[in-house]
Amino acid sequence: MAEALTANEKWWGGGKSPFNVEYGKLMMWYFLMSDAFTFGAFLISYGTIRFSSAAWPDPNHVFSSFPFMGHTHLPLVFVSLMTFILIMSSVTMVLAVAAGHANNKAGVIKWMSWTILGGIAFLACQAWEWTHLYHQDAWWGKNPFTNFDGTPASTNFTNFFFTITGFHGFHVFSGVIVNIIMLIMTIRGTFERRGHYLMIEKAGLYWHFVDLVWVFVFTCFYLF
Repeated sequence: MAEALTANEKWWGGGKSPFNVEYGKLMMWYFLMSDAFTFGAFLISYGTIRFSSAAWPDPNHVFSSFPFMGHTHLPLVFVSLMTFILIMSSVTMVLAVAAGHANNKAGVIKWMSWTILGGIAFLACQAWEWTHLYHQDAWWGKNPFTNFDGTPASTNFTNFFFTITGFHGFHVFSGVIVNIIMLIMTIRGTFERRGHYLMIEKAGLYWHFVDLVWVFVFTCFYLF
């Protein structure tokens, strides 16, 4: 009697994929690679302008506010909180994927819910930061901050900041929507009937990519 086909073999019409990877997961990797080139182009452009400029705004001054506390003497505390939230959401996504491998529906629901909450919390933090900077008269084409040496700064800083963090924020928002869809499908028992939770793993790949990109965005804008 022939052995039952694995999920990977079903995707490839009974054969094995050339990379021994499930088709949908392979396509997700292709998408992430292309998206990485886009983020890379943005960050390389930023780095080229940043390090070819004689002076640049001090991130310790620009990002030194905290909700309900105003300007603080603890720079980068708020963005550190944002980073912590996003990293913890990546941890909960790992736990959701692990629960999926164990066919633990309740575990997937619990950890996916926490991942979604983490993503929403990060977006809320970013919305506050953007609003705060806007009220300081910072926007595309407008830069109220001075350089390290006290000279007027160009709008390159704000133009790159809002473009790149906005592009990343859109990815986080998209990831939250995808995770909500995955959660609804899990609650309805869709993956349970399929016999596997491969879609959760694919959503997890995207979410980890978004978290990884934030590390580079954080380093470029908030530390240098």
